[in-house]
Amino acid sequence: MLLSRHDRKHTINPTNINYRANVWALKQEGCDCIIATTACGSLQKNIHPGDVVVLDQFIDRTTKRLSTFFDGAPTSPVGVCHIPMVNPFSSDLRKILIHALKDIGTKNYHPTGTSITVEGPRFSSKAESKWFQSLGASIVNMTTIPEVVLANEAAIPYASLALVTDYDCWKDDEDGSVNVEMVMEQMKKNAALGLQVLLKAIPRVAAFNWEPVKRIYQETLKTATMIP
Repeated sequence: MLLSRHDRKHTINPTNINYRANVWALKQEGCDCIIATTACGSLQKNIHPGDVVVLDQFIDRTTKRLSTFFDGAPTSPVGVCHIPMVNPFSSDLRKILIHALKDIGTKNYHPTGTSITVEGPRFSSKAESKWFQSLGASIVNMTTIPEVVLANEAAIPYASLALVTDYDCWKDDEDGSVNVEMVMEQMKKNAALGLQVLLKAIPRVAAFNWEPVKRIYQETLKTATMIP
């Protein structure tokens, strides 16, 4: 199943995406795992536009999003879920993506990386961009949170390919800063690379036995949920 977060014509801004509906729909369809792609800005000198980062950690700077299914509503799951986030991204899926990147022969990838997710839809100020960089984040984007958190609450292994479009605005030697035209131009180039990776990864995903992994996720969810 292929799902377009922002709508095919990009009519939904990052805050207004119904992340909970998307992840729950995938759960209802019986998805074994979720591979996400995300356009992003680089926060580090060694990560360049056109590169791919296989995320393994995140920093949450969002402020307006529903980030749990366990919200106390009558139709929601019962209890309060304190889902662990020490390793939010599936190591098994990340290995599959790294193998796929190696299979296509690209050297422009980073096997680990931390995303900092901002509310958007505006881009960062230079002060914010330099601050994010000082925190050690690899890239900045607008969609990883709450998607990865909700996937863990749904007991679905999740991984993300961060496709770098720009340097955000922290570089003092750059003319201007990130803008929509710049991002869209690089996104078109990144799309071809992302598709190659997914086409290589999908057969590995299909051949992998996800049942033991899902049982671990389900047990983690069970122990994380406090039910009155």
